[in-house]
Amino acid sequence: MAKVTDLLKRVLVGRALRSGQLHEQLLPKRIALPVFASDALSSVAYAPQEILVILSLAGVSFYTYSPWIALAVVVVMLTVVASYRQNVHAYPSGGGDYEVATTNLGRNAGLTVASALMVDYVLTVAVSVANGVDYVGATIPFVGEHKPAVAIAIVVLLTVVNLRGLRESGVAFAIPTYAFMVAVIGLVAWGGFRLLVLGDELRAPSAGFGIVPEQTNLTAFAAAFLVLRAFSSGCAALTGVEAISNGVPAFRKPKSRNAATTLLMMGVVAITMFGGIIALGLASGVKVAEPSVVATDLLKPDGTPVGPGYYQQPIIAQVADAVFGGGSAAFVVISAVTALILFLAANTAFNGFPVLGSILAQDRYLPRQLHTRGDRLAFSNGIVILAAAACLLLWGFNADVSRLLNLYIVGVFVSFTLSQTGMVIHWTRHLRTETDPGARHRMHRSRAINFFGGIMTGLVLIVVLLTKFLVGAWIVCLAMPILFLMMKGIRRHYDNVAAELELTGEYDASMLPARNHAIVLVSKIHKPTLRALAYARATRPSTLEAVTVGVDDEESRQLQEEWERRGIPVPLKMLHSPYREITQPILDYVKTLRRRSPRDVVTVFIPEYVVGHWWEHLLHNQSALRLKARLLFKPGVMVTSVPWQLHSSDRLKGRPEPFAAGSVRRSWQDVVKDQGIETR
Repeated sequence: MAKVTDLLKRVLVGRALRSGQLHEQLLPKRIALPVFASDALSSVAYAPQEILVILSLAGVSFYTYSPWIALAVVVVMLTVVASYRQNVHAYPSGGGDYEVATTNLGRNAGLTVASALMVDYVLTVAVSVANGVDYVGATIPFVGEHKPAVAIAIVVLLTVVNLRGLRESGVAFAIPTYAFMVAVIGLVAWGGFRLLVLGDELRAPSAGFGIVPEQTNLTAFAAAFLVLRAFSSGCAALTGVEAISNGVPAFRKPKSRNAATTLLMMGVVAITMFGGIIALGLASGVKVAEPSVVATDLLKPDGTPVGPGYYQQPIIAQVADAVFGGGSAAFVVISAVTALILFLAANTAFNGFPVLGSILAQDRYLPRQLHTRGDRLAFSNGIVILAAAACLLLWGFNADVSRLLNLYIVGVFVSFTLSQTGMVIHWTRHLRTETDPGARHRMHRSRAINFFGGIMTGLVLIVVLLTKFLVGAWIVCLAMPILFLMMKGIRRHYDNVAAELELTGEYDASMLPARNHAIVLVSKIHKPTLRALAYARATRPSTLEAVTVGVDDEESRQLQEEWERRGIPVPLKMLHSPYREITQPILDYVKTLRRRSPRDVVTVFIPEYVVGHWWEHLLHNQSALRLKARLLFKPGVMVTSVPWQLHSSDRLKGRPEPFAAGSVRRSWQDVVKDQGIETR
């Protein structure tokens, strides 16, 4: 069974990589772009539509605001991309927003950013996968009927791919991501050519439809609030921009320059696709309504509702229909790669969350296991935790995109704002000591960019909180403080343990115990008992005795007689137990020995069976396990297990050590130090 498990692990995850192969996992720009930018690029599949959906609440007339909203989103995106290009040059170690905030604003600000990013990464996986399932479910009824189960299965598949290592997952996701980029840019280019050069009329399937406004006669304040809400939904296009700043160590040298170039490429492509899709959507007359009211509020050209049997095509599908024609090969390709990229968008989080978790674990804010690399040199424990959290979210929210989107982008704009504020302080601090005119000019320019970025993202954060708090964002606002307090508690625990274990002075021979009292636990006279006695004698303790607990007078008498008949040169101590309890008499006896000589130690030798089948553990060593668990809490008591291998354990000889993902391994800093790999 164990060999089958190991074989299955090797098939799914791949053979383990040596620490010296870490440099082979570093990414060139052509692979880093699909690895870190899939989330930001995939947002064009839903961010433009979200703008129109929110505006549709006031009717088609409010679509006139969409170009200005899209322009505002583009300005914010340009600002954020320019700002993060400064980040990757100033902080290339991979700490990203967390490192910037911690260094310049303090630990609490850093933990606030970390908690926001962790929540956002989990939501990125949940939203992306749920959106992809929605897209596929429209054409495959089985998927639509079992959305949570299918979504969780997709997350499991992505987890397995990412456990195979950063480079392998990047290669696997590069082709579909580039296919999506080529398809959408081709769609925008051909659609623009038909409109501007050929003068063709583009007509979407919903061009002749009308929308029943849910809100009529809006006051100026209500209209402004609706426009701001549409803007906040469109800002979903900015999610994933921060992933590159967290992934700088994964780039090939020169790391900072390659990361900044990739960030610029991602920004240009994302803005082109986002602006092109919403422009072609408006030009072709796309009409979309809130999914919950499509059947009643979306009207056919004759004025009747479309009814419950109508499927509202996503905006990209409608634009592709208008440009290439429904059912054409180009239409099918665009629909397919769009559905695929929505699934792959989750990969950005699978690369960002584990790295952030590793850094937090290094700083002792998360369990240390998150700081180690797995078989394939990926942060396997972080990958598994992210997948588990996303699956719980998908199950809890029934993989409903509309409900999940209301939780989205709060965390990322918290990190944007605090990071840019920290960068302004960073440049201000360096300007105080820099004397070179050229360097000062570059710092002034960078500070201006980050200052503008902080103002913009701060305003967006306020808008997002005002427009989304009551419809679900409050859950994120609650989750972030919980994570913040949890990380503070973990750090406090590690600090307390370190303080408790710290040496307080020079080595003092008086710290040695005065004497060592050894006792060997005996249940019957057999080979394990004799081995334990022999080993205990070899340690040369101050005193040595065998101890047994008598629960049956006849068995106790027979054990005593056999002990004397065999001439075993160790005295046998019989502890009587009228209530047939084994553990407590031994604990009381050990406590008595300690009370007599507090400076002495008591070493308890416990014979144990080593078995080869899982079910044999249920039949053996139960008393020994309970006793060890109790003795470990007794000061001045040492517990030594003396193993005796049964024949069934022979099957495990020569078997490779079965490591869990990322467990019992050295930290990545130790690995890169050994190999001389630069991380800063």
